Amino acid sequence: MTAPPAVADLALAEDAWARLRRIRDAGRLVADFPQVCALVGALDADHRARAGRLLAGCDLAEVAATHGQIPAVTVAVTGNGTCAPIVAPLVAEFARHRLAARVVGAAHGQYVADLADPRGDLLAARPEVTLCLLDAGVVADELGVGWTADDCARVLDAVLARVTGLARRHDADTTATLVLHTVPLPAWLARQLVDHRSRARLGVAWRQFNAALLGLAVELRRCVVVDLDTCLTDATPLDDPRLRAYAGVGFSEPLLGRLAAEVGHVAKALRGHGRKCLVLDLDGTLWGGVLGDDGPDGIEVGGAGRGAAFRRLQQLVAQWGTQGVLLAVCSKNDPEQVRTVLRDHPDLALRATDLVAVTAGWGPKSEALAELARTLNLGTDSLVLVDDSAFECGEVRHALPEVAVVPLDAEPARHPDRLLAGDWFATLRLTDDDHARRGHYRAEARRQELRDGHETLRDYLHELELRIELARPDERELSRVAQLTQRTNQFHLTTRRMDDAAVREHWRDPDAVLWVIRAADRFGDAGLVGAVFGRHRPSGPLVLTNMLLSCRVFGRDIETAALRAVLADARESGLPGVLGHYRPSPRNGRFADFYPRHGFVPVEPDGDVLRFRHDLTVLPEPVTHLRITTDLAGAS
Repeated sequence: MTAPPAVADLALAEDAWARLRRIRDAGRLVADFPQVCALVGALDADHRARAGRLLAGCDLAEVAATHGQIPAVTVAVTGNGTCAPIVAPLVAEFARHRLAARVVGAAHGQYVADLADPRGDLLAARPEVTLCLLDAGVVADELGVGWTADDCARVLDAVLARVTGLARRHDADTTATLVLHTVPLPAWLARQLVDHRSRARLGVAWRQFNAALLGLAVELRRCVVVDLDTCLTDATPLDDPRLRAYAGVGFSEPLLGRLAAEVGHVAKALRGHGRKCLVLDLDGTLWGGVLGDDGPDGIEVGGAGRGAAFRRLQQLVAQWGTQGVLLAVCSKNDPEQVRTVLRDHPDLALRATDLVAVTAGWGPKSEALAELARTLNLGTDSLVLVDDSAFECGEVRHALPEVAVVPLDAEPARHPDRLLAGDWFATLRLTDDDHARRGHYRAEARRQELRDGHETLRDYLHELELRIELARPDERELSRVAQLTQRTNQFHLTTRRMDDAAVREHWRDPDAVLWVIRAADRFGDAGLVGAVFGRHRPSGPLVLTNMLLSCRVFGRDIETAALRAVLADARESGLPGVLGHYRPSPRNGRFADFYPRHGFVPVEPDGDVLRFRHDLTVLPEPVTHLRITTDLAGAS
């Protein structure tokens, strides 16, 4: 989805590009990489492609070593044609998501050999993401002169069988996520058939081929299939005839940029860099006019013309809200007037009940956003701000460069496309918890009201009537567990990201333990909020290899109660102790003393993993303000 850039956007992109080049000229690309990421995020698609070429020359391994919050992600690239032109766009898109892309492979026409051999050069690099580029040449190159639609259908079947076999093998033999894409039918191939009946037959066969490719994303746990047709609905060309003829490149540069963006979203989701909350301005963004000047009856929303355009943006935002995207308002307006409009205006598609927070006031917007993040227990790097004010966008970019900013212009018809262009909230799959998330945060607001009514935290916690359950998950909860490993950053003791397949393998391993933490209180069910990963050693201690808890339930001693239950069970089972692992990350330092606080003592570290041991002699004090039930069958 591409909207034409506004003049202000172009000026912003030019300024960001100029600053990026100055950093390059000063030889500080590695040293200033966090700033580089923010600048890449402000570039338009054209400048971003150039930035990728600029960044491809710097040592990205050194970037990851220098900046702990910017991890290196290995991406393996293969395909049936020339793949090298996608390297630079990948580097830029990853930088936009605060990732350092280490691209391997990208040799010409090697996809069969690359994907068939898990010990080959490509997959031996242990990529986290494997991208397989297939252009129409994968079919056309197998057609001779005088081909018919039926001939092409047979070739499509053969290619599909080959790709399907390779994808299944990749899924079984590696831990990488395979990114495939549909193969658009190019006019230069379809029009080699002169009759419309044959063209129709070819179109049917080609679409069945693409439908089957898309089906692989449903069948396989570690496979994403990008529908390239959706990338071609604007003016993006499929390919460049000269590049196709002379260099074997089957895609245009803009389309490679779009595809790289899709791969960036996959890596972002795998690494827990996804955004969680969309923060909306009001005047000029959700409605036309100025509420303070025009009053509730004077703002533009609903009806026809511009009002309908503003309402379409509201409908888009509301649609995201139903899928777990947190929605909030941050506006310079009178708070009471804002609340009244969001509650009562008859033409709004977005209501106060769709929002998890409404902030209205007159201070700097960056300060309001920081306070909003604290209220929601989120990092500011989880926020996406959409605003029509160039001043507000600039102020937030300067003060909080980690916030993604979507600037709007004065044309509301373009608002949805501008918001969709970033695809900020793309995720690998949704869970039941995603659909319930808005309700969880509403309940959190009621908890805060209860908290405000008590003088002490202890009194509040006792009034909360908190109940937690620690138990082995059932199979349908495994996707939520994987999602927790990908989205949780603060109470995530080793920051080990896992996809569905990895969690499922751990769950099935008879020597491994996996328990989940479910929580509920007087305000409702908070759902699955945490997990404990462990492993048994023959005649040895239970090893807790990871533990994580959603930030939504911080401050209630749930982690202490869960850990005490694990220790008590280990002691009752006669185990000689429990080992806990902690691997420092830029985001989990707040819980670096978690194990020592609960009676563990340091032992010899294992590489970058700090290890602590509890001898089970004296357990932590019970948490008296909550009730815990456990079902740790098979723990020992």
